[in-house]
Amino acid sequence: MANQHPAFFGDDAPEQANEAGGIPADLLPYLEAADEPDDLALTDVTGADDAAAAEAERTRALRALVEASMLAGPDPSILAEIEDEEAVDGEFAEDAAAQRAEREEREAHAAALDEAAHSVALNARVDEIYRTILARAPEHSVQPSTERVAAVLDILGDPQNSYPSIHITGTNGKTSTARIIDALLTAFGMKTGRFTSPHLIDVRERISIAGEPITREGFIAAFEDVAPYIEMVDRRSLDEGGPRLSFFECFTVMAFAAFADHPVDAAVVEVGMGGLWDATNTMDAGVSVITPIDLDHTKWLGSSIREIAKEKAGIIKPGQIVVVAEQPEDALGIILERAREVDAVVRLEGRDFEVLDRHMGVGGQMVTIRTPSAVYEDVFVPLFGEHQAHNAAAALVAVEAFMGGRELDGRIVENGTLSATSPGRLQVVRTSPTILVDAAHNPAGARALAEALEDSFPFQQVVGVYSAMADKDIESVLAEMEPHLESIVLTAIDSERGADIQGLRPIAEDIFGPERVDVREELAEAVDRAAELAEASTDTADRAGVVVFGSVVLAGDMLRLAGIRP
Repeated sequence: MANQHPAFFGDDAPEQANEAGGIPADLLPYLEAADEPDDLALTDVTGADDAAAAEAERTRALRALVEASMLAGPDPSILAEIEDEEAVDGEFAEDAAAQRAEREEREAHAAALDEAAHSVALNARVDEIYRTILARAPEHSVQPSTERVAAVLDILGDPQNSYPSIHITGTNGKTSTARIIDALLTAFGMKTGRFTSPHLIDVRERISIAGEPITREGFIAAFEDVAPYIEMVDRRSLDEGGPRLSFFECFTVMAFAAFADHPVDAAVVEVGMGGLWDATNTMDAGVSVITPIDLDHTKWLGSSIREIAKEKAGIIKPGQIVVVAEQPEDALGIILERAREVDAVVRLEGRDFEVLDRHMGVGGQMVTIRTPSAVYEDVFVPLFGEHQAHNAAAALVAVEAFMGGRELDGRIVENGTLSATSPGRLQVVRTSPTILVDAAHNPAGARALAEALEDSFPFQQVVGVYSAMADKDIESVLAEMEPHLESIVLTAIDSERGADIQGLRPIAEDIFGPERVDVREELAEAVDRAAELAEASTDTADRAGVVVFGSVVLAGDMLRLAGIRP
């Protein structure tokens, strides 16, 4: 018995074996093999967990073998030792697992804290940048020159010329049209950059990459990349007695630079105001779109349709294709004259393209559109109002022109329009009663809103919630809406340009009558009061609605109140 395994039998193993009846000769090789070093375990240190599992499996197999093979029955001391080792191994495994779980939990908690701290820091930096730019001349203050923006872009290597683009102007419908164009180009596999204004909630909405607001990191990088060159041009302009770049001009430079850095396949750019002297008019787009022109920003753009149209037509470039929506006669004449001067190709609504048919669908409308290249039947547009059907038509013609003027794949077109959104434009934010928010802030916008309420929402009773910027045509906007509202609740907006609520009241009472006008300082209270008034119908079957309108700022406040982010 000189070869007995000492790990199992100890120093007096021969005597114990003899007393137990002896170990069968055929068992000895297994016992000896169990004690031999495991070459894999010694060499493959990366497989420590696998080796431990294999060792445990060998122990269990050996125990079974001992139990089954001892002629005189197993030695209790052997089984006890094996069981003790298994118990120790089990306790160790449980402790190790518990420690590992505790460590992982601590690491996850620390990572979450680090991520939260990083997020707070990013938000703080974005806000700091926004406030820095906000300290400049406001975006509604037009500086009749593109020289400062052009100078910065020149230093940067003219990033606005590194990608093809579509340029959009007009009075109403610019943002919706831009977003539909963006959705269509994305459906055709392009990575897009979109620049629109103003924003509803987050300033990063203005600069969109691939259909989403630019990331906080991207926003910070865009500003820090261009800031030194903006300061350089600012100093030169100030030395010459001129102004610094304005709020909007800074954002235009940031957007153009960000689009080049990402980079994008196509840019969709909305003017800030007008066109001729707009900061965005430093780009040379191959396609432009002019949405319907009406009176707005008259203090800066002119008091007549002709004057405003001349500013808007300033974006038309030589050899460009310009998509022109239905226009007042005075505006159309100016636009066509400019196109002839620079030899631009005009695609005119009513002549070259049109909405052939539209009918309501769940969550939007089905539209049939004739373009210069094809007829696209029953295209679903998930936006409300006839004006959005016309915006979709102009967007589709612009994308056709951008892609060479050929007929587009109808299935891809449908996928594109299906994904289009336009936050704050006839957007449903609550039901029972239905609450809509719309950024209508001028007479033409109010007219489109009123028509859409009649067309798309079978309300028996509608109450408005209204506020506005002090420089807007408040009287005309309310006059457009009055026939369509049972009553109106006035509220305030948090803006230096906001109209004083006590100044709004006499205007509203003169149009609606004092008995149909209510006032609530806070938006939440105003919406609650409007809902109460809307549901005061004696017929419970009547559908009641509330529409919040009058300002993009108010629309953003309503979305925030409803917990909706664009």
